[in-house]
Amino acid sequence: MDSDEAVATATQAYIYGYPLVYNLEEIAKLPAGDSTIFGTPVPWNHFGPVRHLLDPAAEFVSPNNDTLYLIAPLDLSTGPLVLHVPDTHDRYYVLQFVDAWTNNVAYIGRRATGTAEADYLLTPPGYTGDVPAGMTPVEIPSDVAIIVGRVQVDGEADLPAVHALQDQFTLRPLADDAGVKNGIPSPDSDAVPDLAFWEQLRVGIAAFPPPDADAPFLAALAALGVTGDAPLSALDAQAAAALTEGAQQGQATIEKLAGGSTETSSWSTAKHMFDYNLDRLGLGTNDAPEWRIADRRTAYGTRAVVARGGLWGNHGYEATYDFAWTDSDGEPLNGGASYEVTFSPPPPVEAFWSFTMYDTPRFYLVANPIGRYSVGDRTPGLQYADDGSVTIYLQHEAPSADKVSNWLPSPAGVFRPVLRTYQPGEAILDGSYVLPAIRRVG
Repeated sequence: MDSDEAVATATQAYIYGYPLVYNLEEIAKLPAGDSTIFGTPVPWNHFGPVRHLLDPAAEFVSPNNDTLYLIAPLDLSTGPLVLHVPDTHDRYYVLQFVDAWTNNVAYIGRRATGTAEADYLLTPPGYTGDVPAGMTPVEIPSDVAIIVGRVQVDGEADLPAVHALQDQFTLRPLADDAGVKNGIPSPDSDAVPDLAFWEQLRVGIAAFPPPDADAPFLAALAALGVTGDAPLSALDAQAAAALTEGAQQGQATIEKLAGGSTETSSWSTAKHMFDYNLDRLGLGTNDAPEWRIADRRTAYGTRAVVARGGLWGNHGYEATYDFAWTDSDGEPLNGGASYEVTFSPPPPVEAFWSFTMYDTPRFYLVANPIGRYSVGDRTPGLQYADDGSVTIYLQHEAPSADKVSNWLPSPAGVFRPVLRTYQPGEAILDGSYVLPAIRRVG
């Protein structure tokens, strides 16, 4: 390849590999104790319960403020794990299984499997052993993965009940003598800083092979010298320069695509943005054509954008995420102005809905004087109109006293709120429920 072709190939390869590298970095933070979600390390193959609803101290992309998280970093390299789930008595919960490449590969929970007590066997790639009686197998396609659990919370008074449920979700090895090892490979320590991403990608691909259908992407990486056993410190200067420039252009492309809607509408939706998993759809997933991005290149570009702006989000049939970027005049939402949005009727759901405030470009929760980070159908004192509609007030300064119950505080600058619907109703899934415009009123 000439230099321009090499840079173009490296740019596309960066976008392809970005989710793997970023996801492994985030998973590794849990056992290392570096996660901003947890105050202490979460050991491999153990659940780490978050005991409080997340707030701005959690420096993580677009976390929810509706559920208590229950997260477990998985290392299946030494064999299967037994997962026990309690009876939640119809309380909404979901255990979302995310492989090394950020694919949502399985779901256990209210929508997918119900809320009764049950046991599951989590198996590593290629497992051919027995499945004990009474256990449902769940195949995990990479030795390292993560369970992202969410358990519904109905206000502060509900926390003790949810804590008790969290403690009943357990993991244990099937074999009594199974050990645990850190399944995230270490990159070459001699790699120069500009090539650190590529070295992480090289060892990540070797440890967690993608599906066979990704052969063209692997061929491009091989042409760039980013596969095999040779560390990238052995690359010549021209190849290293192409990779460095490709990484910069790839990241810039991801940032641009993750930065907002190009539509004139106030909203963009992630309802189908998690449909990039084309090969590894297991228990509780939906492999119907409408839940798959058919073109693989488009799917993987979408996967990179989602990793940047909404890591570990669910498929739309489990939960939807709609992002508000602009007002009804097409102007960016900004805390220097005041806005209203009226949901008439409120979003139709089988579980619950919420509207959560985030800053940009970090997409973190926003600190505010009343400690309110989301508004939804479980918000105490939420006021509805006589026709059943609900109006939410988005502004930095407090509104008049009669509106405070429905106030979602915004930052002083640009912001991006997100509407979440858990177990969305059919009108949301088929698109017949139309989201209202956000009106500037001051």
